[in-house]
Amino acid sequence: MNIQIINGPNLNLLGKRETSIYGSQSFEAFFETLKARFPEHTLHYYQSNVEGEIVNKLHEVGFSFDGIVINAGAYTHTSVAIHDAIGGIKTPVVEVHISNVYAREEFRHKSLITSKCAGMLTGFGMEGYALALNYLIAPK
Repeated sequence: MNIQIINGPNLNLLGKRETSIYGSQSFEAFFETLKARFPEHTLHYYQSNVEGEIVNKLHEVGFSFDGIVINAGAYTHTSVAIHDAIGGIKTPVVEVHISNVYAREEFRHKSLITSKCAGMLTGFGMEGYALALNYLIAPK
């Protein structure tokens, strides 16, 4: 299977930013672990701090890939454009959040993209990405 992982704003700072919430590992290092755990699948990683670039990536892979895992970061709570992009593509999308958004500030409790996703995982740390991959590769 061909699966795209998309991380949104500030997730390029994983391992450096708020380590008490997000941990001390960079996503690039964790991505190598994911590739080793799922060697029979082709995993791709993309990160952008720019909303339109995330929309473009969803359009690019949303009709040819087998699955998408997205952590839209702060755009989760604000982006109608990402909501509409997910709704406009055929590839199933799983939403992931490293921290438990419901244990944080109230503005983080509302996701604009969940209704267009197959499901959402929140609060499992980086392992949430692996859980999302397990869902996407499971026989339907």
